[in-house]
Amino acid sequence: MKKRNDSIEEIKIKLRRTELLLEINKKIAGLHDLSQILWTLIEFITNELEADRGTLFLNDKETNELYSRVAQGDLTREIRILNNVGIAGAIFNSKQGEIIHDVYKDQRFNKEVDQETGYRTKNMICCPVKTVGGETIGVIQVLNKKKGRFTKDNLTVVNAISTQAAVSIQNAQNTEHFEKKRAKEMEFISIVSDVTAEIDLGALLQRVMEEATRMLNADRATLFLNDEKSNELFSRVAMGEGIGEIRLPNNAGIAGSVFTSGKTMNIPHAYADLRFNPAFDKQTGYFTRSILCVPIINKEGKVIGCTQVLNKSGGKFTEEDESRLKAFTQQVAIALENAKLFEDVSKSRKYNESMLSSMSNGVITIDSEGNIVTCNKSGLKIFKINENEIIKKKAKDFFSNSKSWIFEKITNVSESKEPDIIMDAEVEIFDKNTEKNEKISLNLTILPLINEDSDGRTDQSDNFLGTLLMFEDISSEKRMKSTMSRYMDPGIANQLLEDGADIMGGLDTTATLLFSDLRSFTTITESLGAQGTVKLLNEYFEIMVECISEQGGMLDKFIGDAIMAAFGLPISHEDDEDRGVKAGINMIKRLWDWNDQREKDGKPPLDMGLGLNTDKIVAGNIGSQKRMDYTMIGDGVNLAARLESACKQYNARILISDYTYKKLKGTYRIRYIDDVIVKGKTEPVGIHEVLDFHSDLTFPNLMDVVNHFNEGRKKYKSGDFSNAITSFNECLKANKDDSLSGTYIERCNYLIKENPSDWKGVWIMKSK
Repeated sequence: MKKRNDSIEEIKIKLRRTELLLEINKKIAGLHDLSQILWTLIEFITNELEADRGTLFLNDKETNELYSRVAQGDLTREIRILNNVGIAGAIFNSKQGEIIHDVYKDQRFNKEVDQETGYRTKNMICCPVKTVGGETIGVIQVLNKKKGRFTKDNLTVVNAISTQAAVSIQNAQNTEHFEKKRAKEMEFISIVSDVTAEIDLGALLQRVMEEATRMLNADRATLFLNDEKSNELFSRVAMGEGIGEIRLPNNAGIAGSVFTSGKTMNIPHAYADLRFNPAFDKQTGYFTRSILCVPIINKEGKVIGCTQVLNKSGGKFTEEDESRLKAFTQQVAIALENAKLFEDVSKSRKYNESMLSSMSNGVITIDSEGNIVTCNKSGLKIFKINENEIIKKKAKDFFSNSKSWIFEKITNVSESKEPDIIMDAEVEIFDKNTEKNEKISLNLTILPLINEDSDGRTDQSDNFLGTLLMFEDISSEKRMKSTMSRYMDPGIANQLLEDGADIMGGLDTTATLLFSDLRSFTTITESLGAQGTVKLLNEYFEIMVECISEQGGMLDKFIGDAIMAAFGLPISHEDDEDRGVKAGINMIKRLWDWNDQREKDGKPPLDMGLGLNTDKIVAGNIGSQKRMDYTMIGDGVNLAARLESACKQYNARILISDYTYKKLKGTYRIRYIDDVIVKGKTEPVGIHEVLDFHSDLTFPNLMDVVNHFNEGRKKYKSGDFSNAITSFNECLKANKDDSLSGTYIERCNYLIKENPSDWKGVWIMKSK
């Protein structure tokens, strides 16, 4: 009888379970929203088990997290935990449901959750959510049985219901995933369409970086384009109220690796990757965790740059992030090339216009109909006229009377399509100020303007655009200026000629001063003799002056084998400090190139040191009315000279002051080497060494040395000399020829022995 009663009870239980499964099927059959299905299941199970509350977690395969949806008013909030944490994580991984009668005795339970919410969890059922195929897709937790304890039958019910609902849950997940993906794709198309409409390169770069950051839920992004002229990767970034440019070699760092290899890099832990350079983090205080960097490839398959995104919110960048960023950069690649081309064309046009305007030679262009189209400022000045007296005039009318021979030459060039050069021609012009005719001497060049077709061939009859006339004034003033420019900077010669008699006096200004000096030059010249020494210096100065002039610098004077130059005189630029540093780098590089040839010829190589400082100075013509010199004076000049001399002490080639370093706009390989009090001064000055002229061959493991050196300097400044020696020894391990690290080891040993009581991290120079 008992067995029969047991059988009846089992049948009733099975019927009840069947009813429950049918009922839950009915409840969720018409639901398609994942959140509603989750809430409906939890409500049904907690009511059936007479529990206080419950939670259904689903697994996110991309992030390895368990997530649940919580309704808060009209909003839905997501709770996420790692899928190996707590009781839920343990059940998800074991795939076996459990009844826990006292959760506080279970080590897997996180008591902090109760403490934060004020809720007291007593007992629970925790059960994996499995599909019919046995795949675990989530976990159900049912908390606090209202009466009695949870039973095995309760666990069986939860298992059965969760398995029954798994198909609906998966379908809803797939639908939600599809809708999100579709929404992302529509948003992606909209973003690409919006971004690629931008033609200004700076604005386009900013938009792409902003959208990449937002699209991947990252902290920041940088888009680099390759500058084929300089082999540098550059990007435009917001700096203060404007847009600045950062540059780095196109083979340096992670961005350089991606650009040169054309392969994506997804680095979950930046500091664990040897290619990552932490120096920028140390400079800025930013902490880089994860990096995703993809190449930008144009339609011809050429890598034109790369996009670097940092610090994914909530973890590492996923494969989907890689795909989206690749697709995004692929779509904007054409827009980037177009914007860069537009910028190059605009720059070229502005450059040509600026060049035309600033040329000392007069330039006049005439169209194919014989009308004068343009005349630059020098042309107006040479002919002593205003624009309205020449622009849109017929060339035949303007070049008439005493100038009619010029029109004859223009006609000949128009017919022959061959250029013509007339040297030292005399032209008569009318000076309205004196109301007299005067004669000037000119060199005249007349060029035909021919339009080339796409194949580079020319059809001179059909593609003739007009003629260009270039007038070079070779009157007495011009000849004098040409002569003077051989003995002084052309800008100063210009100033002297324009100022006339009033050429005495000085100007307070800010400039970047450069001093350079050859090393052991006296020893080399002893074997050369007077003529050999002069020849050597002429060759050396020719190279060095070109480096200074390329950056818009002004050569002030030669002092024996030394050079004194300035950047910011007589015309200042926004980046005079950078121009000075670049000039110094080029001076060393070209000296080394020259040395290679000298050694091949059996001649001894030369070495040099440079010092740069930015400060207020007095510049002007100093002397007497009979003899004067344009020069610069002031403490800033003296400090630049001291830095050049200090190169010997620090075994360096380029030293710059802290005043110059703080105003640099570009990115260079620089290390902060000392705080010193130079002779004659009481306040310390920061000194930095520029290392950009080095290659891997001339300075192995450069950035490793710089990083160890920086650590050593910190310990040195704090008075921790023993540990500082350890860091400097690491520098020597990376590069045994780093003499500066050896100097600091000697200095630290000396300070350990002396044990100064008032150590402030400042070294006093006892010599100039």
